[in-house]
Amino acid sequence: MSWHPQYRSSKFRHVYGKAASKDKCYDCVPITHNINDNHFCAVNPSFIAVVTECVGGGAFLVIPIKQTGKLDPHYPKVCGHKGNVLDVKWNPFNDFVIASCSEDATVKIWDIPNQLLKRNITTPKKELLGHARRVGLIEWHPTADNILFSSGYDYKIMIWNLGVTDAVISNPVKILDAHKDVVLSMSFNTDGSLLATACRDRKIRVIDPRAGTVLQEGSYKSHRVNKVSFLGNMKMLFSTGTSRWNNRQIALWDQNDLSVPLLEEDLDGSSGLLFPVYDSDTHMLYVVGKGDGNIRYYEVSPEKPYLNYLMEYHSHLPQKGIGMMPKRGLDVAACEIFRFYKLIPTKSLIEPISMIVPRRSESYQADIYPLTAAAQPALTAEEWLAGINKGPLLVSLRPGSEAVKSLPQFPDQEPLTEATDVSQQQEAQGRISVEDKQKPREIERGRKRLKVEENLPENQQTCLSNGFDVFQCPPPKTESELLQMYYRQQEEIRRLRELVIQRDIQIKQLSLELRNLRTDTDD
Repeated sequence: MSWHPQYRSSKFRHVYGKAASKDKCYDCVPITHNINDNHFCAVNPSFIAVVTECVGGGAFLVIPIKQTGKLDPHYPKVCGHKGNVLDVKWNPFNDFVIASCSEDATVKIWDIPNQLLKRNITTPKKELLGHARRVGLIEWHPTADNILFSSGYDYKIMIWNLGVTDAVISNPVKILDAHKDVVLSMSFNTDGSLLATACRDRKIRVIDPRAGTVLQEGSYKSHRVNKVSFLGNMKMLFSTGTSRWNNRQIALWDQNDLSVPLLEEDLDGSSGLLFPVYDSDTHMLYVVGKGDGNIRYYEVSPEKPYLNYLMEYHSHLPQKGIGMMPKRGLDVAACEIFRFYKLIPTKSLIEPISMIVPRRSESYQADIYPLTAAAQPALTAEEWLAGINKGPLLVSLRPGSEAVKSLPQFPDQEPLTEATDVSQQQEAQGRISVEDKQKPREIERGRKRLKVEENLPENQQTCLSNGFDVFQCPPPKTESELLQMYYRQQEEIRRLRELVIQRDIQIKQLSLELRNLRTDTDD
C-alpha cells in the first residue's frame, strides 16, 4: 500500500497577503458609487487609474503610482465622457495610453502626459462610435498591437483597429453578434486566438473572434455564471457565479467541452460578485470578493483535483473594485509575486495588497519568477487580422535583464524537432541565452554531466540532456514543463553540433596526415 502525503509540495503554499502601510496608500480618492460589476481600476508600473464621481458626465483619475498619501481635492480628471464611465483599461504595450467606455455609448482612447497633470483632460486621442447602447466592457488584445474589444448593452462585441490615422472611428473591423443578452465578462487565451464570454443568459461561450464563430457553448442548471477567465494554456476555463440556492460558487470547465464542469464548489452565502484573476506564470488563481474584504487563492494543476486551495487573505474593509499590477511592476527584492489595488469607497481609500512568498534570502529568486509577458507586442494589428497567432514576448524579471524573446510555437501532438531554418536556430539560441542567465548553476551542472557522458563507451551512451533521457521523459503537461523540455533538447542539439564540428576537424587533420605520408613515400 503506497503512502500519499497529506500536503502537496509547492513553493507557493505559504504565500501571504500584506497590506501596505497608511503612508503608501492613496487617501481621499472619490471612488465611484456606480453599481456595475466592473473593476473600476486599472494599474500599470507608471499610473493608477480609478473611476470617480463627477457631476454632469463621467470621469476618472490618473494618479502617478508613486504619488501616495492624500490626494488634492482639486486634482485634475480625465473627463470627456457625457455619461458615467463604466470601465478603464491601460494599453498593455504603452503605459501612457488608456481606453475608457461609458454609458454615452462611446469608447475613447486617451494619451496621458509623462509629467504630473495640471489641468483636466477633455480631448481624447481617438473616439470609437459604433455601439447603439452603453458600453460596459473593454479589453485590449494580449499580443497584437492596437486591437481593442468592446462589449455593449446592444449585445454586440466590436473589434477595433486603432492603427488608423482617423481621430473618430465609426466602423469596427469585426462585429460579433452571437449573444442574445448582455455580455458580463470577456477573457482571452494566452495568444489571443480565442475569446471566452459569460452572458446574462447564463451561458459560457468560446468564440473565434476573427471568424466570428462560436466554437463551444454551454450552461449548467446549477451554476449561474457571472465572470469567466481562461487559465492560460491549460485548455481550461474558470467561472464564478451563484448556485440555485444563491450561494457564491466557482466552477472549472474543459474549454473543449462545456456540457458539464470539471469541478463545482460552493464558497459562502454572501451576495457580492467574485472576480477571478489568474496568474499564468505561477499558475495561481485569485478569487476576489466584491462587498467583502477576502481574497482566496488557489494553485491550478492540469490533473485532478485541479484546484488546490492555498490560503485566504482577510480584511474587515470591503472592496468595491480591484486593480492588478503587471508583473514588470512588482518588487522582486521582496519576493512579491502579485499586487492588488483594493478600492474602499467607505474610506475613500486605495490600499495596495502584496502577495509575498516568504524567503530568507534577499537575492533574486529565479524559481518564483519565470519568464513573463513583456510590454512589447508580438504582432501588428494587420498580422493578427490576417490570421497569424503568436504567443506573448517574454522577458526576465531579473534586475538588469533586457532579453526579450517570443514563446516557442509548437504544433499540437507533434514531437519537438530541430529547427532547420537559420532564423529559427538563431531564435532558439537566443532563448537558451535567456535561460542560461536565469539558471547558470543548472546549465553548468548539465554541461559537466554531458562531458562525463562523452567519455563513456559508445554502447553505454544515451541521449541525455541536462541529466535527463529525452526519450524516456514523460510528455510535458504544462507550459513550463514544455519550455524546460525545449531548452533541454536545444542544449542536446548544441552539444551534438559541437561533437560533429570536433569530428570534422579530426577528419581534416587525419586526411592531411595521410596526404603528408603519401608525399613522403613518393619522395
